[in-house]
Amino acid sequence: MRWLVDNACSPLLAEGLRLEGHEAVHVRDYGIESAEDPVIFERAKRENRTLITSDTDFGTILALGGESSPSIVLFRRSSQRHPNQQLRLLLANLRAITEPLEKGSMVVIEDTRIRIHALPLGKSREKLENL
Repeated sequence: MRWLVDNACSPLLAEGLRLEGHEAVHVRDYGIESAEDPVIFERAKRENRTLITSDTDFGTILALGGESSPSIVLFRRSSQRHPNQQLRLLLANLRAITEPLEKGSMVVIEDTRIRIHALPLGKSREKLENL
């Protein structure tokens, strides 16, 4: 998969994904770490990358715009702030979330569950819990 890691997450997450064989970049690699969310959103969309973030504003952009891409992985809850833990959670659940992400989804990874919302948001909602 192709990933774009937002500034709300550590560059170590992108590095860990690359070490696991994924094509991953951090917004700092592009020099857009200070860019507004819509700029980062459009970069992910243009490059067909799944955006990884802990910033809920990207879900709002998806919902308000009725967007069907890019897919987003949203880390929620404070216990998942460490990049190594985020990497482990993402890789451990990758098999379950790859197809939805490829079809267009927002995947919310929380402490004890994963929720998957098909894009565009609000039209058709698929939820998978406790993966």
